[in-house]
Amino acid sequence: MRTLTRTLVSATAVAGILLGSLAGASSGFAATEVATKTASERAASAEAVSPLAVDNHGLSTGEARNVQCWLMDNWGYPGPLNGQLGPDSWKAIQRFLQADWGYPGPIDGVPGVSTDRALLTFLTAEYGYPGPFDGIWGLRATVSFKRFAAWCAGSC
Repeated sequence: MRTLTRTLVSATAVAGILLGSLAGASSGFAATEVATKTASERAASAEAVSPLAVDNHGLSTGEARNVQCWLMDNWGYPGPLNGQLGPDSWKAIQRFLQADWGYPGPIDGVPGVSTDRALLTFLTAEYGYPGPFDGIWGLRATVSFKRFAAWCAGSC
């Protein structure tokens, strides 16, 4: 019995070492492949990537749909009204924030720190966001954003 156990443990260890070596080889190969791309190839692949993520900033689908209705009525959001704040929704939000709330960044549909900071400025003035005013999205910001989304329901 002990001999069988030792044999199985040894075989498992050898298999693990072999698999680890193969995994290391493939990741090393991938790193080499990336490193050998020219700068223009890396730039072309970066340009092909566009923001696809949905970021509702804590809103439910229904609340996000309310915001989309308001954005469609006022800030050139092209649709759809699906309750998913994706790049087109965020571009419309950024246009609104740039026009009225000091958003300094590009209209790129990516809700980064500058977008959040301008959105917090708006929510502070209009929807009771109490702070902190640091450009970081948190629970208090979500509560204020939900108040705004409730007001936006009148656009749907």
